[in-house]
Amino acid sequence: MEVLRRSSVFAAEVMEVFDRSPTDKELVSQAKALCRDYINSRLIRAGVSWSKPEHNAPVPGGKLAEVSTILLRLGDELEYIRPNVYRNIARQLNISLHSETVVTDAFLAVAAQIFTAGITWGKVVSLYAVAAGLAVDCVRHAQPAMVHTIVDCLGEFVRKTLVTWLKRRGGWADITKCVVNTDPSLRSHWLVAAVCSFGHFLKTIFFVLLPER
Repeated sequence: MEVLRRSSVFAAEVMEVFDRSPTDKELVSQAKALCRDYINSRLIRAGVSWSKPEHNAPVPGGKLAEVSTILLRLGDELEYIRPNVYRNIARQLNISLHSETVVTDAFLAVAAQIFTAGITWGKVVSLYAVAAGLAVDCVRHAQPAMVHTIVDCLGEFVRKTLVTWLKRRGGWADITKCVVNTDPSLRSHWLVAAVCSFGHFLKTIFFVLLPER
């Protein structure tokens, strides 16, 4: 639960970044805060208990909270369209949840495959949905500590792969443009991006399966 406790310490610092150009470190900190919030939402939805409520620190208020709300909303769309893709992740990958190395390697393999053909917001949301699905699996299999491993792993992937892309768009707040209104053409654009992410994820499931260890 230490990762969640630490989140409250940099809450104010994370929010200040929206008033200027974010640094790499700030973008990664925000990515992890968003991941914790996304995972916590999915654990609650799954009816899974994993820690005391005071340790489930939500993202700070303001713009980052708005980003989190939109990220979850878009995740709902992805998971509604392809519910089986984002459930039972460990079983689909045929991995054991008792090894931090196995969980980390599996998540990074899926993450890399999702972004093989480029980066879109649809794929970013897909990454978070995968992280949350894997986290639910870990808690259900009595491995709650792995949740923090997944959060840290996602943060490291963002640092190595997504930070430059995020900076070009001014940071995480750019995702709000995905739902600025209900124009059908914008919705179609979002769904096209989502389908693209599904294709890469499904290829991972079928062609990048990791042996159980």
